[in-house]
Amino acid sequence: MTKVNIISGFLGAGKTTFIKRLIGEVFKGEKLVLIENEFGEIGVDGGFLQDAGIEITEMNSGCICCSLVGDFTKALEETVKTYNPDRIIIEPSGVGKLSDVIAAVNNTENEDIKVDSCITVADCTKCRMYRKNFGEFYEDQILYSNCVLLTRTDKATEEKIEQAVEIIRDINKDANIITTHLDSLSKESILEAFTKGKMEEELLSEAMHAHSEHEHHHHHEHDEHCDCGCHEHEHHEHHHHDHDEHCDCGCHEHEHHHHDHDEHCDCGCHDHEHHEHHHHHHADEAFTSWGFETVKKYTKEEIENILTELDGGEYGMILRSKGMLQSPDGGWVYFDYVPQEHDIREGSACYTGKVCVIGAELCEEKLGELFKRG
Repeated sequence: MTKVNIISGFLGAGKTTFIKRLIGEVFKGEKLVLIENEFGEIGVDGGFLQDAGIEITEMNSGCICCSLVGDFTKALEETVKTYNPDRIIIEPSGVGKLSDVIAAVNNTENEDIKVDSCITVADCTKCRMYRKNFGEFYEDQILYSNCVLLTRTDKATEEKIEQAVEIIRDINKDANIITTHLDSLSKESILEAFTKGKMEEELLSEAMHAHSEHEHHHHHEHDEHCDCGCHEHEHHEHHHHDHDEHCDCGCHEHEHHHHDHDEHCDCGCHDHEHHEHHHHHHADEAFTSWGFETVKKYTKEEIENILTELDGGEYGMILRSKGMLQSPDGGWVYFDYVPQEHDIREGSACYTGKVCVIGAELCEEKLGELFKRG
């Protein structure tokens, strides 16, 4: 399997610096081929080894650097056949659409050639100008990216970075956006930015596991007037199979409850602003996640106050929360939260500030207010 990473971006955005980092550190140890291709001008210049369409320009740290012209797809297949690399990094130059490059890679007959990720490098100080002046070409680069690397963030104001993020989010709601300066990021942080949703999946898995463990210890059949004391458990999962309209077993008083409702349920759960109503007890369907990415800076004290507030109950039933946020002094603060317990510590730079919350009946508007007021 040959993985393909496409690095797009306008001239001067910082692609060369980024690619050097990929070759020298992030993908070090892999057999690499770097392709610099005048994709927007295919067929114009036929001077490079026309039969194969490949020109080797240099060898650098074990990476073969070459140019492909003519039939890009055939030349790509020939490159894989000749060098059998672990990974190919493609740098399309000229004003070519990223979607066209992706299509050209996907058109290869070799099923072992797969697009791994597409990264667009964008100067955060010029996002608005480039979108206005280059329209669909610029938007295409953003729209088809899995990850957008914002450069010049060390020289831009927080407001300018937020403006750039807003423009990118308007075009592509799903791409990871690297807002931290590249020099501060480890190899692991860069690789993490190429994969979407990893933290959310891990937290959800942890929450479900903890929930299952708890349910294993506290699961038993109740009659209507059960007095075993389980109602006093803070996180009790109470199963009712035969409730009538006027159930008075006390379960309605629980902060976190799941039961089978009839049409006229009046237990009060409908009053939740962001209530998710479930008629079953599967943890993976009962739990939801909420989170955001941010360039806002938080002090340790502000995070401490936020996590203490989460125990209050007004934000829903919070089972797990995790975050990595930049502090005003340039460092990074990591936190982990479980009910009535949290840990705050210093950590290495993350590709952008992020927070994830897992729970049931989450009050998203209130959570947003809590973290924004930080």
